[in-house]
Amino acid sequence: MGCESPRPNRPFLAATRRYDCGGWLAMSPRAPSPLEKALFTLKRHGLLLAADSTLPSVATLVAGEPISGSWWGHRLSGDIYQLMKEMDNHPDVAQVRLVSRKVTYLYRSLWPTLLAVASSREPWQTDGLSSMAKQLLDAVLESGELRTDHVPRVGGPKPGDAARDLERRLLVYGEQVHTDTWAHAKLLQSWERWADRVGASAGALASEEGKLMLERGVAELNARFGGKGTLPWM
Repeated sequence: MGCESPRPNRPFLAATRRYDCGGWLAMSPRAPSPLEKALFTLKRHGLLLAADSTLPSVATLVAGEPISGSWWGHRLSGDIYQLMKEMDNHPDVAQVRLVSRKVTYLYRSLWPTLLAVASSREPWQTDGLSSMAKQLLDAVLESGELRTDHVPRVGGPKPGDAARDLERRLLVYGEQVHTDTWAHAKLLQSWERWADRVGASAGALASEEGKLMLERGVAELNARFGGKGTLPWM
């Protein structure tokens, strides 16, 4: 005849113990998943790069050590790519080309800061834009969003190159998508469209305040890890 497991008087027992008729037996605690580790690191620092040889990054977390050169050649490249995809799809994570023009993950608590800076349309964002980039930006602002594979190319730079320039200047929010032939393309969104979609707002935060907050965060990471991270306006 079986026995019924009683309710533990401390809720955490249910996750760390199992009942064996005679009492509660200790169980080995579950190891955190790669995504849980990445989110913990992201919450602690506010920023987490996709890949970097010195600053905290997804690639380093998976590999267990900094990776010199491209992470694509690492034996755990498949695991690194999978974790990056999970981070891209997490509802509390935004990814932008922020630190040293590299893909950088930002936790939701920093989204107001990001919006305050990105929406400012300051000279560091707009000076020197190519004609293709200007056309893309105008189209995105007019419609709210635009896929690069839907943009006809008539000489000049590729739409993808112009899109990356807009992302590096924080003029748009970009997400990678697949075409019908499984080629890579970018979905570019205006910051207003992105903010409405994810429920974010800059509130009363000014651009200068936002830049100062991000500068302090990157400076702390550089000092702690010996990095040389920079921001787009620096």
